[in-house]
Amino acid sequence: MTTGVRRRMGVDERRQQLIGVALDLFSRRSPEDVSIDEIAAAAGISRPLVYHYFPGKQSLYEAALRRAADELAARFLEPLEGPLGARLLRVMGRFFDFVDEHGPGFSALMRGGPAVGSSTANAMIDGVRQAAYEQIITHLGVEDPPARLELVVRSWVSLAESTALIWLDGRRIPRAELEMQLVHDFAALAAVSAAYDQEMAGIVLRALSQEPAEGPFGDLLARLAALAPAAPAAPAVPAQRLPSGNTP
Repeated sequence: MTTGVRRRMGVDERRQQLIGVALDLFSRRSPEDVSIDEIAAAAGISRPLVYHYFPGKQSLYEAALRRAADELAARFLEPLEGPLGARLLRVMGRFFDFVDEHGPGFSALMRGGPAVGSSTANAMIDGVRQAAYEQIITHLGVEDPPARLELVVRSWVSLAESTALIWLDGRRIPRAELEMQLVHDFAALAAVSAAYDQEMAGIVLRALSQEPAEGPFGDLLARLAALAPAAPAAPAVPAQRLPSGNTP
């Protein structure tokens, strides 16, 4: 509810206010369940005035989606300092902050919501994924990523997105555990790829050489080592299937 004398806003200021109000409502409920009347009431203006600034709910939704997409992409920004594992863990913390704050809105952003089929909405979502991909490549210090590295990073970005969507459905796994697990997932995907390709092996070994034993990647190695006594003996790998240069 609004009280007192309304302050007249300029066109851009009013548009930004409406986008903020819509994003707040979309973050708490699925966008298709939010009406223009609710947005107008929350902004303290009339329904016709909302249509003065936006031709319809779809255009307002896409404007709110744009702001959410920009904010989500910014969560992947991280200074290029310190071990990679710690950097990724901080990124996952900010990523899940966004997911936690904008639950239904995050789901709508990733699944399309009422804008499903909209080329504008799809482009925004792809832009977030591309921004995340580029940031991870930058942190790996690779200027011309090979195909296997691109596969690893894009698969991991998709995994983080899917994990967050599943987590929102009941939050059945502690959030901090999922953040760490996703960092471990990145290391595992990279390690498997490195087992097949010498160039990937070089990238992974270079990244791991800067990792402290008490960091996220060291934690993963400790967890895997703890499983070793109970694990069955691994079958011998035929020499011809090892990557070139690794044949004993």
